[in-house]
Amino acid sequence: MTSQYPSNYPWPQDQLLFVPLGGCGEIGMNLNAYGYQGKWLLVDCGITFADETMLGVDVIMPDPKFLVEQRDRIIALIITHAHEDHIGAVPYLWESLQCPVYATGFAASVLKRKLVGTGLLEKIPLHLMAMSGSLTLEPFTVQTITLTHSIPEPNALVIRTAAGTVLHTGDWKLDDAPVVGDLTDEKALRALAEENILAMVCDSTNVFVEENAGSEQSVADALTTLISQQKGAVAVTCFATNVARLHSVTKAANAAGRSVVLLGRSMKRIYESAFENGYLQDMTFVDASAAKLLPRESLLYLCTGSQGEERAALGRLAQGNHPEAHLEAGDTVFFSSRKIPGNEKAIGRIQNALASKGMKVITDKEAFIHVSGHPGREDLRALYSWVRPQAVIPVHGEQRHLREQAELAASCQVPHTLVIGNGDMVALSKTAAPRVIDQVPVARLALNGTRLTPLFSESRKNLMKAVESGYLVASVVVDEEGALCAPLQISMLGLLENKELAELLPEIEDYILEELEGLTEAQFKKDATVVDVIRKCLRTVFKAENGKRPRIEVHLLRIEG
Repeated sequence: MTSQYPSNYPWPQDQLLFVPLGGCGEIGMNLNAYGYQGKWLLVDCGITFADETMLGVDVIMPDPKFLVEQRDRIIALIITHAHEDHIGAVPYLWESLQCPVYATGFAASVLKRKLVGTGLLEKIPLHLMAMSGSLTLEPFTVQTITLTHSIPEPNALVIRTAAGTVLHTGDWKLDDAPVVGDLTDEKALRALAEENILAMVCDSTNVFVEENAGSEQSVADALTTLISQQKGAVAVTCFATNVARLHSVTKAANAAGRSVVLLGRSMKRIYESAFENGYLQDMTFVDASAAKLLPRESLLYLCTGSQGEERAALGRLAQGNHPEAHLEAGDTVFFSSRKIPGNEKAIGRIQNALASKGMKVITDKEAFIHVSGHPGREDLRALYSWVRPQAVIPVHGEQRHLREQAELAASCQVPHTLVIGNGDMVALSKTAAPRVIDQVPVARLALNGTRLTPLFSESRKNLMKAVESGYLVASVVVDEEGALCAPLQISMLGLLENKELAELLPEIEDYILEELEGLTEAQFKKDATVVDVIRKCLRTVFKAENGKRPRIEVHLLRIEG
């Protein structure tokens, strides 16, 4: 369905519109749009990482086609925090959106480093916004409210219009000892109860956890004890953006008399961004080259690769091919992070590779070395009671998460809940419950090398078919009589071994000649007909040999005279 809102529709003065284009019914790829009086305010622009089934694809992001068609109506893009699923698509999609971008100091530093080498660093109008501050972006005003999460400077957004006010939480949890960053501004959140908030658009990731998310200080205490007990070298892998965890690990290492080495480009970039904004100022790290001169029992490697990425620092340590560091039997590796759904197999491969070399692997199942950055049910109940919204619209979760949060909100006497999906256009007003009034087109873009292509494009479908059923290219040279003027040439992937093909070629040639002889003179003169006959012959032979129907390309050359 094509939305009625982009151009000619008379925008209602009493309605504030909300449209998620990504991140609703899924975890990752957050891209949200708020519409009022013919203008759009965008919130977040993120990616998700491709899994092992998506060959040739690095990352995936929402297709902003709906917004591109009305680019002159976009007021700004506000980044709630610097996680990849909220900021990662900006380098790829900004050229299509071309709007001002607002972010806090830390998020701006992270974004600038992502833009180096893209040609966009000087083009994007990037504006700093304050923690617990306000912006006037007519016809919207936006208040930022400081939260806690697993990254510095997360913000909730209070989006105000004449039609009413919405609280967009972004990612959050309640943590009274976050180690790095400020506490959640409970006073500002409680003050919203006086405003009759139309809807709270809220993080659903951890809704199945009954208790609250837990405190980073508790993890810091556990790591201090555990690291002091280890022999040999220690490696800790975590999300590079979890600056509080970098702080906790480094303090724990220093307390155990260990020097810390940062391994992985993103780990180093996040440290630089944090330092620029006043975080980790008292931390000291050792260069990997200098660490080679230190006793192994005095080292701790802080690594990227917690999700099983083979090319990340921990993956290379597990394979024994890291250029600057190595692990050996008797060393200990801590996985101080959660498993992102879909990464279980990749993580398991890395953990098994480490274990096979005699290293001890400790995860959050064996020890208290990780807490989530998202709200459990106790956190959600607290926020409902503070804000007292008229409605809760769950986002940032799969369908089961969204529906569970809707049920939880209803049980907490929130008057209205609305479970939606990407592309649903929601009307919010002071006179009616939130409702879906339209559906805008949604799709996915895949980053394939340096190009963005539709995730389900024809080329992607052809690639997946080739992977599943094999790929074959046949070069055929025929004369005017239909005889082969050169040996049949076949190149293939995923079908037969070369020896098997060599034994099969005479049979294939005879079959093709037999079928060509059955064509009339008029049929034989048509290249498309000849190619189709050859393709059918090849498909029949290979279906009989291995039960597959490969993708087949035929190159036909005619020799005259």
